[in-house]
Amino acid sequence: MNARTGDQVSEETMQAPELRFLCRITARVSPVVSLGAAPFGERRFVPIIGGEVQGGMLSGEVLSGGVDWQIQRSDGVLDISAQYVIRASDGALIEVVSRGYRHGPEEVMARLARGEQVSPDEYYFRTAMSFQTGAPAWAHLNSVLAIGKAVRKPDAAMLDVFLIG
Repeated sequence: MNARTGDQVSEETMQAPELRFLCRITARVSPVVSLGAAPFGERRFVPIIGGEVQGGMLSGEVLSGGVDWQIQRSDGVLDISAQYVIRASDGALIEVVSRGYRHGPEEVMARLARGEQVSPDEYYFRTAMSFQTGAPAWAHLNSVLAIGKAVRKPDAAMLDVFLIG
C-alpha cells in the first residue's frame, strides 16, 4: 500500500530499473600514494593523469588532474571516491563524481597490488556515478545516476558506465 494515498503499489513499480550503456572510461593513473594509517584505515590517493572515453552515447577524453581518494579498510574493502573531468568530443566539460568499492579474496587483491593482470570475475569493483556540466547538449546528465562496472589494470581503471533508467 502507498502510505500517502492508500492505493496499491503496482508490480510495475517494483521492476528493476533499465540500464543503458553510456560509455567505457579508461582513466590512466599514477602509482598509489599512501598517507598512512588513519582512524578509518589506510588513507591514500591515486592521481588521474588522463584517459579515453569511448561509446555510442559519450566519447572524449579524461583530463589530467582528477584524483581517486581511497580508504583501505581493515575488513579488506577499498572505499573509493573519485572526481575527475571528461572533455566530450564536442569540447563540452563534464565533471564525474564516482563512489564505490573494490574487494575480493586476499590473494587476488595482493596480485592486483603487485600490478598483475587479474580477471574482473575474481573481484568486485563497482561505482555509483553522478555528473555535472554547464553544456546544454549534456544537461540531461545533471539529473541521472549511473553505475560503473570496473576493472583495475596496472596503470588504469577501466569502467563500463551504464545509465540507470
